[in-house]
Amino acid sequence: MRRNGPFALAFHAAFVVFMLAPLVVVFLVAFTPEGYLSLPLHGVSLRWFRAIGDNPDFIASFWLSIRLGLCAATLATAAILPAALAIGRRQFALRQAILVFVMSPLMVPAVVLGVGLLRFLSLFGIQGTFTGLALCHAVVIGPYVLRMVLAAVDGLDANLDRAAVSLGATRLRAFWRVTVPGLLAGIAAGWMLAFISSFDELTVTVFVSSPQVTPLALRLFTHIAETTDPLVASVSAIIMGLTLVLLLLLDRLYGVDRLFSGTRA
Repeated sequence: MRRNGPFALAFHAAFVVFMLAPLVVVFLVAFTPEGYLSLPLHGVSLRWFRAIGDNPDFIASFWLSIRLGLCAATLATAAILPAALAIGRRQFALRQAILVFVMSPLMVPAVVLGVGLLRFLSLFGIQGTFTGLALCHAVVIGPYVLRMVLAAVDGLDANLDRAAVSLGATRLRAFWRVTVPGLLAGIAAGWMLAFISSFDELTVTVFVSSPQVTPLALRLFTHIAETTDPLVASVSAIIMGLTLVLLLLLDRLYGVDRLFSGTRA
């Protein structure tokens, strides 16, 4: 196996530094004792972490984002799974059209999508509600689920379903006992990416949210527009910590490499 040369190693190192440097800076600034964003640090303080407890709006928005991500990711996965199975296993006239339609949220500008979704929700009177926001997020994050599940469908032998049916299982039983377990890695990976994308979604959320339904991403954005204190950095540091803990748990219980590769055990 060829070893990477000095230029390749230097390039990879620079790329890793470029990706991690902003996260490290945010994490360090969260511990500043100053009342403004400052680096290098002049001492270490938990002042801005304690300030989160004095700001119930951030705590409420955090739990709202968790519920929103759970609902949107589950809804998107349930809706996309049949489409992914049809696209991945069958050839039919509208196959490409359905694929383009589901992937279109990645191609349509987020501002245009946000305006269109706002208009659509207003027709049913659910703009600015949790239900409307969850539906919009499900549309936006659907492509991530589709790509991961399609990768899993491509690696699943369709003859397993036929064998189960030939042995007396109904098609529904074969789906739940053979197809779903075989696609579990892709479904889990797609659901996880969808949840993260929903938690982080901002542009569409700006159009379809309301003061009563404000996810954490929008709360952080509006806070930055009003002031530049390190409270945002402390909230971001907690989010990064929770994400790291989640990835470590997934690696211990399931295996992050197998989860994101979409391969079966």
